Amino acid sequence: MEIAPDFFDYFEAAAKLLDTDKSIMAVSSWNDNGQKQFVYDPKALYRSDFFPGLGWMLTKSTWMELSPKWPKAYWDDWVRLKEVHGGRQFIRPEVCRTYNFGEHGSSMGQFFDQYLKPIKLNNAHIDWNSEDLSYLTEDKFLIKFGKDVANATPVRGSDDLLKAHNLDVDVRIQYNDQSDFERVARQFGVFEEWKDGVPRAAYKGVVVFRYESSRRRIYLVGPDSLRQLGV
Repeated sequence: MEIAPDFFDYFEAAAKLLDTDKSIMAVSSWNDNGQKQFVYDPKALYRSDFFPGLGWMLTKSTWMELSPKWPKAYWDDWVRLKEVHGGRQFIRPEVCRTYNFGEHGSSMGQFFDQYLKPIKLNNAHIDWNSEDLSYLTEDKFLIKFGKDVANATPVRGSDDLLKAHNLDVDVRIQYNDQSDFERVARQFGVFEEWKDGVPRAAYKGVVVFRYESSRRRIYLVGPDSLRQLGV
């Protein structure tokens, strides 16, 4: 595992948020959709309903809660169960602060080549202690993220990729169910996988990523996401 130059500063700053906001279960250094073509802003952080793993931090009290039940294997998928996290969320970066170079470990072959090898490891040193992270608190992030999704241009139709390519704005694409999400995700190349009803990296059913390393965001929006976001 390789770490970014601001790895420790990032966690130090996020620890303050973790200590005060009890709706956050853990802070992660990983974005499942952190491949080079899907990221742009090294300062951008998000809340997520999906535990990212791969370099993470939780409080001692949360560890005391979980450790007696901690499984011997597949603990990351265990944490992703709603009965375990209890609706608490996770903080993740847009640009990863860790890089997994273990091609011959547990993640091998096509999975490594498609999802892990192209990950962008942050190479910019961000002064995290001077960053205001209050926008990540539960109420503020819900409002901010909801506005961003609402302001994105809705795209409908079978060829979502082509339509998104032809628009120079943030784009919102609604999916109807898991199989429909997998179809759209496959067009763009982001993770198709779900765990316990939640897509990887999703917040309120919304998966967001950059389009071709640009400022433009693509939002994959679930059938109930707009209601959950209050927009």
